[in-house]
Amino acid sequence: MAGLCVRSVLVTGANRGLGLGFVQHFLKMPNPPQWIFAGCRDPKGQRAQELQNLASKHPNIIIIPLEVANPTSIKAAAAKVGEHLGGSGLNLLINNAGMAKPKMLDDETLEDMTEVYTTNTIGPLLMGQAFLPLLKKAAQGSPGSGLSCSKAAIVNMSSYAGSIEDVYVWEFGQVVSYRCSKAALNMLTKCQSLAYKEHGILCVTFHPGWVQTDMGGGGSFKPPLTVDDSVQGMLKVLSSISEKDTGTFLDWEGKILPW
Repeated sequence: MAGLCVRSVLVTGANRGLGLGFVQHFLKMPNPPQWIFAGCRDPKGQRAQELQNLASKHPNIIIIPLEVANPTSIKAAAAKVGEHLGGSGLNLLINNAGMAKPKMLDDETLEDMTEVYTTNTIGPLLMGQAFLPLLKKAAQGSPGSGLSCSKAAIVNMSSYAGSIEDVYVWEFGQVVSYRCSKAALNMLTKCQSLAYKEHGILCVTFHPGWVQTDMGGGGSFKPPLTVDDSVQGMLKVLSSISEKDTGTFLDWEGKILPW
């Protein structure tokens, strides 16, 4: 992990699961970020208790109220992060917040499809737009040419369930709205990688593995992967990827997955 060196990072959905795991692992780095912005819907709520405890011990954690399905909330968060950073930019944006409503194809509704798509796909789009000026600033202020996650990057948390070619674990659960939202997120990442490359921003999408979280472990099967293993793996991959990897769909071990 020595290769990843960021001054500032923002993680959405940082109060539990993978988001909280990212915050914890950034703290453990030999050279932790000066700013760890932890976005969550309800910073003072019961579900953010563990994050609040961490922030009380580590002054570099700044909890940011953030609802990724709400454009006003996103703009307010971008302004707040900008204030803290002063003249410097944001190195790393991790769009981790996500949701699933497990349903069969015949049971999907307009309301559920819209809600899941808004959080999982439109949220990362709006986050990328709102934080683009800060990401550009970080890229401009970093030495050297080429792209890297230490310079400026957007990491979108996708899922192998969004692979159109493989339709991973269909027998386990159709979860159609979730699959559609993640397939669309993969395309968004590709579009961001093409549009933002000229600004020096690397963009990748990740399958974190089937992880033991509230969202991943809700069924009768226990997921094989711990949050620690998944996050550690992804951070290792982020430390080594470069310009040639922008716009790719990777798993937590760095393998390229089919679209």
